[in-house]
Amino acid sequence: MRACHFAPLMLVLGISLTGCGGEEEPRASDSPPPTAAEIAYYDCLKKEGVAIVHTDYGAPRVDKSKTWNEKAHKACEPLVPPVPSPQPVSAGRLAAARKESTCLRAEGVSWYPDPDPVTGEVDPRAVPAERWAALKREHVDALRKCRPAEKR
Repeated sequence: MRACHFAPLMLVLGISLTGCGGEEEPRASDSPPPTAAEIAYYDCLKKEGVAIVHTDYGAPRVDKSKTWNEKAHKACEPLVPPVPSPQPVSAGRLAAARKESTCLRAEGVSWYPDPDPVTGEVDPRAVPAERWAALKREHVDALRKCRPAEKR
């Protein structure tokens, strides 16, 4: 098995992986590495037959393109990791998030919500999933104008 398949595990252990089949080096992320609790939970799901994918930064996630496996999720429910406390956002990032929301609404995305005043994040549950899916399809110009390049 190639070393690339172990990259997420290596990232968790803090070991730098170099020369993985000519791929680009991983980019820096604001996201912390997965916790031991997250790894245990996703390992359980995988053992129960749930398809697991890894983000660019090694965090395991359920493959949402596959069918939901209720039995597996129930079996692994005791291992669900605790939700971390929200981290306060800097005044500058909060101002930028508010400016983005205001700009998108001015550009015709009237339903776009304001960011959370503590985290600076927009709650994806505040709007139906169909609208989020349509955002990148129907409002490309507004996104280009209002959203910082690193968020696109």
